[in-house]
Order: sequence, then C-alpha cells, then structure tokens
Amino acid sequence: MFGLGTQELLVILVIAFFIFGGKKLPEIGAGLGKGLRAFKSGLKDLENEVDSEKLLDNKSSSSSKTEDKKKV
Repeated sequence: MFGLGTQELLVILVIAFFIFGGKKLPEIGAGLGKGLRAFKSGLKDLENEVDSEKLLDNKSSSSSKTEDKKKV
C-alpha cells in the first residue's frame, strides 16, 4: 500500500486525530466512503455503456457484412 508500513500509517492516523479531532474523523471517513462508492458506481456505469456500444457496433458490422454478401 504505497510502501507504507504499520508504523507510518499509525503516525499518520495520530496526526489526523490531532488535526481533526475525534468527532470529525468518523464524518470524514463516511464522506470518503460515500465518495469512493459514487466513483466506483460511475465507473461501472461507464463500463456498461462502453460494453453496450461495442455490442451495438458488432451487431451493426455483422449485419452490414451479411448485406454485402447478399449484394454479391
């Protein structure tokens, strides 16, 4: 995880505790969790959209190939 060991993470958490306090840390964590969840959801939607466009392109290219065969 970015080359950070347990001791480094502990120091970062203690500094964050001193800066934000005990009441704000859960709120910050919840906000980060919601943001990550929304980001992942957006990525999944984008992947689904790209996949559906690929399927449509494949169907249209295969149908045009069959039309070309009929013309010949």
